[in-house]
Amino acid sequence: MAISIKPLADRVIIAPAAAEEKTKSGIIIPDTAKEKPQRGEVVAVGAGKTENGTLVKPSVAVGDQVLYGKYAGTEITVDGQDYLIMKESDIFAIL
Repeated sequence: MAISIKPLADRVIIAPAAAEEKTKSGIIIPDTAKEKPQRGEVVAVGAGKTENGTLVKPSVAVGDQVLYGKYAGTEITVDGQDYLIMKESDIFAIL
């Protein structure tokens, strides 16, 4: 999945996973009750941040499946596709 923008510094662009359509027991969830997904795929990564004059490379890479905070990041739309842009520190884990 290629994206036409490049994040700066320690920012990461994530394609969020689709929200659950139904519960494990088969009950269909209406749009108004769907929770925001907290996982997604990294589609672009910045060069990293500078600390004490040294560039610290990001620990995530394009294609990684990650878990992030419920309210983390800023929603953006690029070429009709929704993404989240956030600092690498808002990512909790690589799945």
